[in-house]
Amino acid sequence: MTLIKLVEQDEATGKVAEVYESMINTMGFIPNAFKVFSPSAHLLETQVNNLKYFIRHKTLGGKLLALIRLLVSEEEVCEYCVGMNSGILLQYGILPDQLAEIKKDPSKAPLEEKELALLLFVLKVVKASNSTEQKDIDALKALGWTDGDILDATYHAASQVGIDKIFNAFKLESDR
Repeated sequence: MTLIKLVEQDEATGKVAEVYESMINTMGFIPNAFKVFSPSAHLLETQVNNLKYFIRHKTLGGKLLALIRLLVSEEEVCEYCVGMNSGILLQYGILPDQLAEIKKDPSKAPLEEKELALLLFVLKVVKASNSTEQKDIDALKALGWTDGDILDATYHAASQVGIDKIFNAFKLESDR
């Protein structure tokens, strides 16, 4: 049982009800990953807007973003997010055996060189943010990434750390 009271669809009012209605119309249900933010309409709306932004990102693909979330969540031991992102990655054709191998060695992620370099950079940031150097950024730019791309990917990874901590702290249950 989640440690805080989540707003259920039939209890939702105002902005929370609006967000829920939109989720029902687009996804068919309201994932617990969003319900956990329902006690704060501001945070719920922020999470939804972040999702929309990254879903429509012009250069950061869905597989890369799901791998970022998976590997950050693996590090943070967030079962909800590991399960959710593993399922997403199955849709990209990454099989369970491959996922196990990627978790052990992220450099084996089935990405293009450019995406793999960005993935490994953001994982470096999450593990030891003070370890980054100009040469790291220069190498990413040499592969064609912009400052905005690098920042967006890093923000996505760093945000995932916070989300994992929230999900773990409040004992978020998986969707059934």
